[in-house]
Amino acid sequence: MHPDHPHPTLPPQDIPPGVQEVILPSGERALAYSTGPTTPPPAVPAAPVAQPIPAWAKSTALLAPTVGGGIAIAAVGLSAAAPGLIAVSHVLWSAVATIAAGGAVAAAVIGRIRARITAAQREMQRPHITQHITATGLFGRANGTINHR
Repeated sequence: MHPDHPHPTLPPQDIPPGVQEVILPSGERALAYSTGPTTPPPAVPAAPVAQPIPAWAKSTALLAPTVGGGIAIAAVGLSAAAPGLIAVSHVLWSAVATIAAGGAVAAAVIGRIRARITAAQREMQRPHITQHITATGLFGRANGTINHR
């Protein structure tokens, strides 16, 4: 306030938009319309509001140690079972080798049995039958002979 002109000043929140308080060259304060852009009063930042934790985040947080523990237990189980698994592998390979050897032996036995059957059939001398058939002309009657030896 100037001592010569006692005017009460308005608080900043009571000043309407587009009006600002100015100081005149004489030192007196006055209200004037602004011709340029007005700057709004600084916004008061709102206090952060706590957000609820989503259900998927809770369930994921609860499942993470469970899954990790399951993987750890599986690793321990595999390390304990490794010698047994190696032994089972050896047994399976032995079974495969036995089956392969058995197949080779069976093929040899079947070959010998067939050779014996063939030799026995040769010794039996089956009868040999021949036929001679003749016909005269395209539609002529056919005649034939059968020979047993």
